[in-house]
Amino acid sequence: MRLDKYLKVTRLIKRRTVANEACDAGRVTLNGKVARASAEVKAGDEIGITLGTKTVTVRVLSVNEYASKENAADQYTVIGQTDAAPSV
Repeated sequence: MRLDKYLKVTRLIKRRTVANEACDAGRVTLNGKVARASAEVKAGDEIGITLGTKTVTVRVLSVNEYASKENAADQYTVIGQTDAAPSV
């Protein structure tokens, strides 16, 4: 499955266009490398997302084309999360 679609299906990013823009801006990594929106996601991959000051790293557990709101979070596990305070 494409990375931008996976981010939307799992609700890590609310809309696919936003996921696509985040990938184009270099704010999404796949297995430690900056990823394009068209990159293929498979079980075992690690995805890093930086939006604003928040960075979330997740490990992909499964890839399903569709997920209900209740089941979306079952497709990944959060392995790291930081919320850097803005430096003044």
